[in-house]
Amino acid sequence: GSCMGSMDSMVDMFGMVLTNDSSKIDSQTYIKCMPQTCAANISVFYSLRGRIITTNTACTSGSQAIGYAYEAIENGIQDMMVAGGAEELVPPDAAAFDAMGATAYDNAHPQEEPKPFDAKRDGLVIGEGAGTLILEDMEHAYKRGAKIYAEVAGFGTNCDGTHITSPNSETMAQALRLALDDAGIAPEKIAYVNAHGTSTAAGDVAESIATYSVFKRDVPISTTKSYIGHTLGACGCVEAWLTINMMNEGWFHPNLNLTQLDPNCAPLGYIMGSGLDLPDAEYVMSNNFAFGGVNTSLVFRRI
Repeated sequence: GSCMGSMDSMVDMFGMVLTNDSSKIDSQTYIKCMPQTCAANISVFYSLRGRIITTNTACTSGSQAIGYAYEAIENGIQDMMVAGGAEELVPPDAAAFDAMGATAYDNAHPQEEPKPFDAKRDGLVIGEGAGTLILEDMEHAYKRGAKIYAEVAGFGTNCDGTHITSPNSETMAQALRLALDDAGIAPEKIAYVNAHGTSTAAGDVAESIATYSVFKRDVPISTTKSYIGHTLGACGCVEAWLTINMMNEGWFHPNLNLTQLDPNCAPLGYIMGSGLDLPDAEYVMSNNFAFGGVNTSLVFRRI
């Protein structure tokens, strides 16, 4: 999954239109603009010949990629799939979020940004990254002696159908319930939730309300974006992978820079300080929410 192709190449393409100068256009420019180029390059490098499904759903691109790969395997369409997300950081991306008033502005103290769920949060920090998971049928994995890190137990996704950028707690919560239903477990089984947690004014409140409406308790929760920023199309996979690692290690990271909880956020178990030890965690959840009203939730089980 990826929000789009290479932004640098798109800038070159747009520049040609604006300036009538094609000197920066070469035989690879269009190829780099294609959103599926990353997936295609992986298929060429490893000689993979199965299906390619490129998810372009903004911040849920990586998590939807995992979900759709999981569903393809569950339905017997594929035995194994490479699923993940990637996003590069370029000035136009950052400028677009800045123009929307969504980015943090305390540039003098970068170590204090972002501030997820904090009363003084002032926006997100754009990051970049990439990550992939190798998903395969459990029996297939056992037969080839693969090291299994976790089981994808459930996946839920939907859309708000109300607004392009304003989050909707009701449909966000429904995505979480869909994942729990798919996993066949009660909310009480989830030991930890990795939040989308962008540090935006509306997003953090809406997500906390949605999460509490599902769990009805102070479920432990933190956001990886407080460490690495918002990696856009990559965040769903990067955060899922870190969530799996934390489950296997029995320790869950805190929300960096969360010192004063926003009273408008629902009463969840916001992890602070030095993190939280949960050595017996069996199920964890990783959630992402995107512009366009796209919501995703993934449930992982410890093996």
